[in-house]
Amino acid sequence: MLTGLSNDELVALAESALSLDAQSQLHDLLSRNAEGELLAEDLAMLDRLLARVDDRNLLKARASYTLDYLSQLAS
Repeated sequence: MLTGLSNDELVALAESALSLDAQSQLHDLLSRNAEGELLAEDLAMLDRLLARVDDRNLLKARASYTLDYLSQLAS
C-alpha cells in the first residue's frame, strides 16, 4: 500500500504514463533492436527505459491496489 497520498494523487499515479518523448524513444529503440541495429550505448539506454517502465508499472499497481483497498474500507 502507498500511504500519505491523497485520493487524487493515487489516481494520478495509477493513470500515469511515460512522457511522449520517452515513449517515442522506447519505440524507436525497440524497433531498432528487433532489427539488430543497436550499439552498446543504445542497448544501455533501452535497458534504462525498460527499467523505468517496470518501476512505473509497479508504482501504478501499488496505487491501484491502495485505491481499491480504500474503496473497500469506505463501503
